Amino acid sequence: MIPQQWTPPCNSQCTHKYAALMQIPWRVFCKKGCDADGETWDECLGECDEICYKDPVLKDKQWSAYIDRSPGSASYSEECFRACVAGCGYKFDIPPEKINQVHSRPPKPPPEEKPAPSDAKPRPDSIPNPTQDEMPSISA
Repeated sequence: MIPQQWTPPCNSQCTHKYAALMQIPWRVFCKKGCDADGETWDECLGECDEICYKDPVLKDKQWSAYIDRSPGSASYSEECFRACVAGCGYKFDIPPEKINQVHSRPPKPPPEEKPAPSDAKPRPDSIPNPTQDEMPSISA
C-alpha cells in the first residue's frame, strides 16, 4: 500500500491544496469539511459555519465570544470557512466555480449599549462637584 492510499481522497486533496507549511491550519479546516457529518452539501456548509465562526456564549455579551471554541478574528474565521467549504466541495464533488460562489456570513454588528434606566441612582463618580457659588457659606 502506497502512502497516497492511506488517506481518503478528500483529505488528500486538502493536503495537496494546502501543502505549504504556513497553511497547516487551513489544511486542518479543509479536512474538517471532508469529515463533516452532513449528508448534503448544505448541511456540510452549515457545519463549516459552526466550526469557523464565533458566536458569543452569553447573549448580548460580545466579550463572551472569546471563550467559545471557534477560531478567532474575523479574517481568520473567513479563511477557515473558505478552507472548510473546499473540503465540503471535495467531499461532494462540487465544481470549483460553485465553491467560489459560496460566501461566508457577514460580520455581526457589535452589541448595542443598553441605556441606564432613568430611575437608577447616579454613580458617585458621575455626580458633578458643586462650584464655589453653589456651596453654602458658613463662617465660624
